[in-house]
Parts: sequence; structure tokens; C-alpha cells
Amino acid sequence: MVGDEPGSDPRETATAPGGAWATVKQALAGRELDFTSGPVGRAVVLLAIPMVLEMAMESVLALTDAFFVSRLGTDAVATVGLTEAMISLLYAVAIGAGMATTAMVARRIGERDAEAAGVAAAQSMVLGLLMSLAVAVPGFLFAEELLALMGGSPELVASGHGYTRVLFGGSSTIMLIFLLNAVFRGAGDAAIAMRVLWMANLVNIVLDPCLIFGLGPFPEMGIAGAAVATTIGRGVGVAFQLWLLFRGGNRIRVRWPDLVPRAGLILRLVRLSVGGILQLLIGTTSWVVLVWIVGGFGAAAVAGYTIAIRLVVFAVLPSWGLANAAATLVGQNLGAGQPERAEASVWRAGLYNMVFLLGVAILFIAGAGPLIRVFSPDPEVVRLGVSCLVWVSLGYPFYAWGMVVVQAFNGAGDTYTPTVINLLCYWFFQLPLAHLLAHSAGLGPVGVFAAITLAESLIAVVGLLVFRRGRWRQRRV
Repeated sequence: MVGDEPGSDPRETATAPGGAWATVKQALAGRELDFTSGPVGRAVVLLAIPMVLEMAMESVLALTDAFFVSRLGTDAVATVGLTEAMISLLYAVAIGAGMATTAMVARRIGERDAEAAGVAAAQSMVLGLLMSLAVAVPGFLFAEELLALMGGSPELVASGHGYTRVLFGGSSTIMLIFLLNAVFRGAGDAAIAMRVLWMANLVNIVLDPCLIFGLGPFPEMGIAGAAVATTIGRGVGVAFQLWLLFRGGNRIRVRWPDLVPRAGLILRLVRLSVGGILQLLIGTTSWVVLVWIVGGFGAAAVAGYTIAIRLVVFAVLPSWGLANAAATLVGQNLGAGQPERAEASVWRAGLYNMVFLLGVAILFIAGAGPLIRVFSPDPEVVRLGVSCLVWVSLGYPFYAWGMVVVQAFNGAGDTYTPTVINLLCYWFFQLPLAHLLAHSAGLGPVGVFAAITLAESLIAVVGLLVFRRGRWRQRRV
């Protein structure tokens, strides 16, 4: 056990004996481990397991609301869709700021400077609250006008503005749950981040039907009840995060004086966050344009594309867990002065990710028809959905490396290199190619599907070439 000697690091190395089940139990237990020593492969797995489950819980949160709200009718579902579209900007900011937070906290933990890690966590909270306030106030005050601006009918605005108002008003819970989980991931406490979302989901699942339909002693709030349940669920998760951070006892602790704004540190967080936010916005806008191109070929093309992409997104959730694990390992090992181990972590995470996604690709290509038919019996929708799923699956081995390398740059604090790569590969390659193949080459929607595969593969190739140059090793955070 490390830490028997006075002044030594109290963390265990990731070298505990045992087979696969022992590794899973250790990952879920969330014991304090030193990820800058011990076998690299085991460190990747120990971090990835709770990160995969954390991401799964985030998608469950959205699916729960959709399930119960759909019982209220078309306007209610449309209200959720319009509100989520508006608040997606906040998600982009929260995830981008989370990238910066993870990089900074991981670097300080790797340097064995837990006090500085706590200060970085506190300043990210201050920044998050300021940013969420800028969204919450106008969203709460002008909920009806915003829904109308998004194209909502008068009836929809009248029935749904309460949902929009509550969700915008609770913007701080969205921002903080992302940022504080980023703190825990950067510190290597991925199991805590996982438990936070379990807790938020459990509260949301229980309260959703109670507040929407007025079960038992609860008031019947309709669609607004879904927003209240979600906000309370996230709020409980945030309260648990804050309790853990201020209580201490984990590898990171926040003290009240740490919350005094420090302009220099906040500006560094903002600088790092901008790159992460731009990465997400570039990717999101490119997908919107792709939907627009596909939409020119009819509703069946859009339906097939939508079904296939939802399957793709769900399947790659574990891959994002592996990619996030790589980000934490890169940050901590750079902080520990071990750039070779940081690089080795990326190669190992990329290899594991490629093996996993190759299996998914084989499954999707072999079973594309039955999978699409689960969602639609329409022959044309099935035909185009199968085409999309097969084309996208062909690039899975490349996506595996692309995802890991992009997060490795982010973990090193280099959020701008992935931004430039995304800009070139999405806006200047994917979109023109999709339009060219779909229209000029006469391939129709298949041209769009092919462009997705080629662009995502290009991101992986370019990312790997830039990564091997090694400039990320000198990045200061």
C-alpha cells in the first residue's frame, strides 16, 4: 500500500490482483487510486467503466422525460424539442467548460498539488454560475417569446411555457452537474461522477410521473412537472457533489476561501473552454446542415437517417467513456512529468476502443435490417436507414482512434488543435463533399452517408498525425 510512510502519497496504484470481475468491482467502488503508476491498460479500464456508465445515465435522463411527456400529446413533445434545441447552447458551454476543468484538475492532481486542484474546481464553479446566470435570466423572463420565436403555435406557447421557464431557470443545475463531474473525472474519481448521475436519474424517474400526472399527494403540473422533476433531480446531484467536495476525504477538496474569484485563473479556464465549446458547435452545426441536405430527398430519407444515427450515437457511448479516460490519464501523467506514460495511455485506450467498435460495426452491418425495422416498418425508411447504418459502420475503426485522440488533446489542455481539425474536416471537407456526392454525383442520401464516413475517418488520420508530433506534451495548463 502506498502511503505507509509519512508524507507519501496515500493512493494505491492501479495494480490490484484479480481477474476481470475484480477489476469491475474496483472500478465501481471508486477507491482512491494513483493512475500515474501501475499497468497502463488497467488504469484505462478502471477509469473507463464508471465513465461509460456515467454517459449512459445522462442519456437515460433525457429518455425518461421523453417517455412520460409523450403521454401528454404532440404539443408537449414539441415543447420539449423546441426547449432542448434552445438550451443546447448551454449544454455546449457546459461540456466545453468541463473539458477545461478536467484538464486543469487532472494536471494539478498529477503534480500532487491537491490544494491547487481544489482552487481550480472552485473557480470553475464560479465561472459556471456566472455563465448559467446569463442564460437563466432571459430564458426565465422571456420563455413565451422564445417559444414563439422558435415557431411554436399560440396553443403550444400557452401550454408549454412553464416547462421552458423552469428548465431555463434551473440552468445552474445543468452547468454545475457537468462541471463538477468534470472535476471528479479530472481527479480520477470517475465512480463518484457515475453515482451522481445515478442519483439524479433516480430522483427524476420517481418525480416525473408524480409531478406530471399528480400522483398521490403531488400536484398535477402537466408538462411543467417534467421540468421541475428534472431540475430537482439534477439539483440533488449537485448538492451531493458539493457535499463531497466541501467535506473532503477524497483526493480533492474545496474550501470556502477558494470561491473568492481569481481573475487570472478564471481567464485561463475561459481560454481553454472556448476551444471545447467551438469543437461542439462546429460538430453540431455540421450535423444540422447534413440533416438539411438529407431533407431535400424526402421524409423517408430523414427518418432513415435519424433512426440510424440514433443507433450510432447509442453504440458509441462506451467509446466516449474510453476517450474520457484517456483525457484524464493524459492530464494526470503530464502533471506527474511522465509524458511517455501519457502517450502510452492514449495508444492503449485507442486500441481498446478500436476492438470494441469493430465488434459494433460487425453487429450493425450484419443486423442492419432487423435493427432499423424495430423503429419503422416502412420499406423506404428501412432501405435508407440500412444504407446509412452500414456506411457509417464502415468507418468505426477510424472513429475509435479519432475520439480518443481528440480527448487526449483536450486532456492535455490543447482544446484548439481539435477545434481546427473539426473546422477543416467538417465544414471544409464533409459538408461540400456531402453536397457534391448527393447532388452533382447523383448518389442522393447515400452520398451524405459516405461523406460522414470519409470525414470522420479523416479526423482520425489527421488527429493521429498531429498527435505524433508531440507538441501537446509542452502545453501549459
